Amino acid sequence: MKSTFWFLGIILALASCQSALTPEQEIFEELRQLKSLKGKPQYLNSPFVAAGDRVYLIGHQNGSFPDLGWHVEGEMGGIWLHPIKLMDGFTASVDLDEKSYCLDQATSFTNYPFTNVHDFQLQDAGIEVQRLQFVPDGKEGMVILFRFKNVDNSSKSFQFQFNALVDLMPVWLGERTEMIDNPDEVSFDELTNTFTAKDQGNSWYAVWGTKEGLEINPSTQINCEFNPKGKGVASAFDLEINLKPNQEEIIPVFIAGSSESELKALETLVDLRMNLFADWNSKRNRYQKLEELSKVTIPDPELQQAFEWIKFNNDWLVRDVPGMGRGFGAGLQDYPWFFGVDSEYTIQGLITTGRKDLVYSTLQLIHDLSEKENGNGRIVHEVSTNGAVFNPGNINETPQWASTIWEVYKWTGDRELLEKYFPSIEKGLDWLLRENDKDGNLLADGYGMMEIHGLQSEMIDVAVYSQKAFSDAAKMAEILGKTELSKSYQQSADALATKINSDFWVEEFGSYADFIGTAEEALHLIDGAIIRADTLKKPWAVDELKATKAKLSTLPKDQKQGFVLYHNWVVNTPMETGIADPEKAKIALATAKKYTNPFGTFVTGIDRDESSENADGSFSGSKVFSYTGAVMTLPTGVSAIGENNYGNPDGALDYLKRMTRSFGFSLPGSIYEVSPDYGMFTQAWNMYSFAVPIITQFFGIQPDAGNKVIYVRPQMPSGWEEASIENVMIGDNQITLRYVDKSGVLAIEVEQTESKWGISIEIPETFDKVKVLGKEVSSDTQNGYRRILMTGKKVRVEASK
Repeated sequence: MKSTFWFLGIILALASCQSALTPEQEIFEELRQLKSLKGKPQYLNSPFVAAGDRVYLIGHQNGSFPDLGWHVEGEMGGIWLHPIKLMDGFTASVDLDEKSYCLDQATSFTNYPFTNVHDFQLQDAGIEVQRLQFVPDGKEGMVILFRFKNVDNSSKSFQFQFNALVDLMPVWLGERTEMIDNPDEVSFDELTNTFTAKDQGNSWYAVWGTKEGLEINPSTQINCEFNPKGKGVASAFDLEINLKPNQEEIIPVFIAGSSESELKALETLVDLRMNLFADWNSKRNRYQKLEELSKVTIPDPELQQAFEWIKFNNDWLVRDVPGMGRGFGAGLQDYPWFFGVDSEYTIQGLITTGRKDLVYSTLQLIHDLSEKENGNGRIVHEVSTNGAVFNPGNINETPQWASTIWEVYKWTGDRELLEKYFPSIEKGLDWLLRENDKDGNLLADGYGMMEIHGLQSEMIDVAVYSQKAFSDAAKMAEILGKTELSKSYQQSADALATKINSDFWVEEFGSYADFIGTAEEALHLIDGAIIRADTLKKPWAVDELKATKAKLSTLPKDQKQGFVLYHNWVVNTPMETGIADPEKAKIALATAKKYTNPFGTFVTGIDRDESSENADGSFSGSKVFSYTGAVMTLPTGVSAIGENNYGNPDGALDYLKRMTRSFGFSLPGSIYEVSPDYGMFTQAWNMYSFAVPIITQFFGIQPDAGNKVIYVRPQMPSGWEEASIENVMIGDNQITLRYVDKSGVLAIEVEQTESKWGISIEIPETFDKVKVLGKEVSSDTQNGYRRILMTGKKVRVEASK
């Protein structure tokens, strides 16, 4: 009897071995379970990314690798291992029956949260091909899987060729750190069945090959050849494939690199081969956790989907650079490196989605880069991944640093964070006024967010962000026991608030001024603005500017006042921070709506014309990259936040829906920097524009993690009867919030993992019948809201009129 069971066990084991899937097959099987978005046929000739924190690949959705980008002209695509580039890309082909098929004209492209697939239909060949690219976390390499399926009734024998377009070269500004590009050379090792490429003047390496056991033959006859920019070299291999009817085979190509040694690159290649499915599982599981954190369920499925994918987008931008640190870049393809202000906006949204790890590492990175470059509290603007600083910092970035640290503290309650970074805040605020406020009126001079040549007087955004910085720094100083400094900071904040609402307000235009300057400065800028408006054929703007010029010509040249010239988006920052007087805010928000199109807010308002509201197609940008005529997500998000701050969630939702029209417009799963399809094809600060209005304003989650209290004051759009947000990380606590407003009954329920934390649920005083479910600690009324403070694992308030 035992021998019978033993024999059956052998049979079952053999059957199991025969049916077991390879790691490559398991990956394609798992694709069926992953959420995905299909690209539009008309945008196959536009960029995509397969991203990891060390390596990423950028090509076109049709499977080709054209020269892309302008920072290093034509070199921003391909495969990057910052601070070096490994390859311009690759070509692949199938040779069958004396006909060659280049795999560079995909019929469809599908994007997944952490991988992507191109489909190729080979006309009359009876073969279907899919190409998948996957980049593991934390490894200096990636894998491309080519899946061949015989869809014919006859057996097929064909040759597959893979041609690597090596281009080992430095990142932008490489010459500043003595990274000099040299010609590349390639060799093939028959023993290991791998290729190695080396930059002849540097220890920069790229290695590649397929899985063990597959014999590849180096080829001198290269199919589908093209000649990208640079000093690279092409090197191909051939592989014979035989398929029976309906049979398939998957060929992996593993690519690794190193900026240190060939040995390290080869070790990574072996690691990729051995751990393919484990790496896939690890990344899949991590992305599932990203999806679950701050997971919203709202009555607007398009907005819900866009917000979900923005969390993925931010992960695509993570750069972990040895010797520098770990943080997120600003955008792809041309801004993969590090920015002060982009990080400051993004972090204020990112912290609400549970990414404390990425927030902390990025703060550390920006702080260290700023200290190394400036040492005086000034926050850097733009730094390449070799550590070369392009811009040591615009004026607004230093005060925004203070507010970013405060916002992170509110969500984490981490006193050590304040102690660590408050010295840089003190230095920065001192630098802000001592070095940049020549007339001592608390308004620092210099470039803010609008980098228009000559526009560097007393800018509205610099004033507004400075006001908020002093206000936030006052709170931090008080917590740290610096009482006198706190009082001084608050005095500066109060004085700036008064100046913003008096000196910057321009009644004639119903708007805050772009800047405060002399009439002479304004006249000079008007001439440039008229040329811009005339070139763009905006007659209304030309007329308005000429009328303004005529008025200014009557003023003394040295007379200072606020001027509205460009209608730049930064005039909305007083509403963004909530410092605007309510009546002025109402007028200014109404004015702001004039400078929009169906995708959002214009960067520069004079670029708008009467046709803009119908201009919902592709953006026609200039051949030389510029932001002229641009509508962008950051200005639109600022407008949404402003509407919410002054009690208009429907207005905020309108801006969010405008931005959402850009979601997947060109790249499925992403929102472009310039709406709907221009500039960077994925952008970090989209997180600010979506997370802040949705999480902190619609759901009304305002944490005070330092005191272990979470204030909840939902402010939902009028059509939202039900909504929920799950797994919101606040300090060592985690909450889920459910909101219902139906049939005259408002119900707000909060569950938390730490029962001793206080949950303050706030409801309008107009609800006079209130039922509290939970341990009530206290109740009071403030600013038209009844506040009910409770503790416990689950608390709930039901109210009716």
